[in-house]
Amino acid sequence: MEEVPMPEGGERRWVVTRGVFVGELKKVSYIAAPMVAVTVMQYLLQVISVMMVGHLGQLELSSVAIATSLTNVSGFSLLSGLVGGLETLCGQAYGAQQYQKLGIYTYSAIISLVLVCFPVSLLWIFMDKLLILVGQDPSISLEACKYSIWLIPALFGGAILKPLVRYLQSQSLTLPMLGSSFIVLCLHLPLCWALIFKFKLGIHGAAIAISLSTWLNVILLGLYVKYSATCKKTRMPFSKDAFFGIGEFFSFAVPSAVMVCLKWWSLELLVLLSGLLPNPKLETSVLSICLTISTLHFTIQYGFGAAASTRVSNELGAGNPQAARVAVWAVMVLAVSESIIVSIALFCCRYVLGYAYSNDKQVVNYIAVMAPLICLSIVTDSLQAVISGIARGSGWQHIGAYVNIGAFYLVGTPVAVILGFSLHLRAKGLWIGIVIGSIVQSTILSVITGFTNWQKQATKARERIFQGRSLGDDEN
Repeated sequence: MEEVPMPEGGERRWVVTRGVFVGELKKVSYIAAPMVAVTVMQYLLQVISVMMVGHLGQLELSSVAIATSLTNVSGFSLLSGLVGGLETLCGQAYGAQQYQKLGIYTYSAIISLVLVCFPVSLLWIFMDKLLILVGQDPSISLEACKYSIWLIPALFGGAILKPLVRYLQSQSLTLPMLGSSFIVLCLHLPLCWALIFKFKLGIHGAAIAISLSTWLNVILLGLYVKYSATCKKTRMPFSKDAFFGIGEFFSFAVPSAVMVCLKWWSLELLVLLSGLLPNPKLETSVLSICLTISTLHFTIQYGFGAAASTRVSNELGAGNPQAARVAVWAVMVLAVSESIIVSIALFCCRYVLGYAYSNDKQVVNYIAVMAPLICLSIVTDSLQAVISGIARGSGWQHIGAYVNIGAFYLVGTPVAVILGFSLHLRAKGLWIGIVIGSIVQSTILSVITGFTNWQKQATKARERIFQGRSLGDDEN
C-alpha cells in the first residue's frame, strides 16, 4: 500500500498494490486457518454427540435436538454474543500496544459471563415445564430437560473458555488453541461413545461428555496463558480493576450479543416451531439436522470472521485505517471462495448426506430435498460471518443488531411462518423464510461495510483505548 500525491498539490490517496494485497492475504490466512480448525473442532463436540444420539432412535434424537436448540438460544449463543465485546476491546488495545489492558478486559469478561450463567442455569433446570407450556410433546420435553441439566457444567466452562479464546485470538496466538482443541476432540470421541453405549447412559452420557471436554479445554488454555512466555506482556494478576471494567465490557458486549443472537435465535425458533407441525418427530429431526449442517459450516466462516476481527481491530488500534480496509477485502475474497466450493460439494452429496445423522430412509430423503436451500444459506451466511467479524473489530456492533432485527424478525421469520404453516411447505417453508432473511441481512451489511469511513473508525478506536489509560495504570 502506497501513499500517492495527487497532481498540483491535491489530496493524497492510497493505492493498494498487488504485493500489499497478497501480503494481507497471507496475514489473514495465518490467523484464519487455525481459527477455522479451532471453531470447527469445538463445534464438533456437539455434532458428534448429536450424531451418536441419532442412532439411539427418533425420540432420543428429537429430545436432544430440542434441548440443543433451547440451550443454544438461552445459553451458548448468549455467551458467544456477549464475548464479542472482548474482540473490540482486546484487539484494539493490542494494536495500540496497551498490553496490560488485555488481561484486565479478559477478567472483566469472565466475571460478567459467569454471572450470566446463573439465571440461565435455572431456566435449563425447568426446561421441561417451559417446553410443555409451549405445546411440545411431554416425553420429548422430559428427556430434553434431563439432557440440559447435564450441560450446565459446560455452560460455566464456556464462560471461561470463550474469553480465553478471544484473549489469545486478539494477539494472533492461534496455534495453542489449535493444539488444545485437537486434543480435546480426540478424547471426546471415545469418551462420548463410551458414556452413551458402553455405560448405557444414553443422551445423558452425550451431555456429560460435552461438559467434561469443555472443562478440559479450559484447563489446557489456562495453563498455557499462565506459563507461556508469549503471554508475558499481556498476562496480568487478578485485581479490582477487573470489576471496574465490567461496565465498559457490557457497553460492547450487549449490542454484540444482540447482533449474534438475533440470527441464532431465529434459526433455533424454527426448530421449536417445527415441533408444532404434523409428524413433529420427523420435521424436528430434519430441521435440526439442516441446522446442524449449516451451523457446522458457519463455524468455518466464523474462523474467517475471527481473522477479520483480529486484523481490523489491531490495525484500527494502531491507527492504520487503510491497512484495516485491505484486511476486510482480503477476508471477503477467502470466505466467498470457500463458501462456493463447499456449496457445490454439498449439493453433489445431497443423497447420502442424511446417513451421517440417521438410518431412517424418510429422514435421509427429506435432507436431500432440503440440500439446495442449505447450499444457498451457506453462501449468505459466509458474508454475514465475515461482516460480523468486521463489526466486532471496529466496534459498530449496534448497527449489525438493528440490521438483524429487520432482516430476521420483520422479514425472515414472518415469511417462514407463512410458508411453513399457511402454505403447508412444512420444514422446507421454514427454511426458505430464513434464507430470505439472510439475503436481506447480507445485502445491507455489505453496503454498510462498503461505505465505512475507516479513518473515522481508527480515530474512534484510538480515543476509546487511550481515554481509559488509568485502567490498569498502563504506561505503554
